Amino acid sequence: MNEKKIIILLVLSTIAILFGAVFLMSKSTATVAGVVSSENAKMEVKDPTSFDWGTIQMEKGNVEKAFTLKSVGTESLKIFNVKTSCHCTIARVVIDKEESPNFGMSGISSYVGEVAPGKEAKLIVVFDPQYHGPQGVGPINRFVSIETNDKGNSKVTFTLTGTVVKKE
Repeated sequence: MNEKKIIILLVLSTIAILFGAVFLMSKSTATVAGVVSSENAKMEVKDPTSFDWGTIQMEKGNVEKAFTLKSVGTESLKIFNVKTSCHCTIARVVIDKEESPNFGMSGISSYVGEVAPGKEAKLIVVFDPQYHGPQGVGPINRFVSIETNDKGNSKVTFTLTGTVVKKE
């Protein structure tokens, strides 16, 4: 019976932390100097903005998902302010085989990735199921947000879910 109470407490704590992280992410709207929204910069997300890893076995290590972003306007698409909702998750942007630094939950980066019209970028998200230690099992919801100079998609949030297990 005590074990059930602990699991419920862990799940409720995780949910509270996630909502707090999403709230903080939405509050930090500082933009990088020099990036201006444009009617001519357009982004198309080639994949759904949500992904379910299903069962994630803790001992098998990190899991990864790549989202494809395409510049479909007549002006270069700029990607900046990449943030994750938890320190267990990192994200990076790949444009023309050039990788950005890893982005996490803390800080604001001066990075601005530029995708030429007609070209694509990859947003790569990596989740570390071992980050929270042995007690970090159960359902997860992680978020990655990016900002762009596309007026219609100035901020896009990607949602990643799954269930972390110790061993099957």
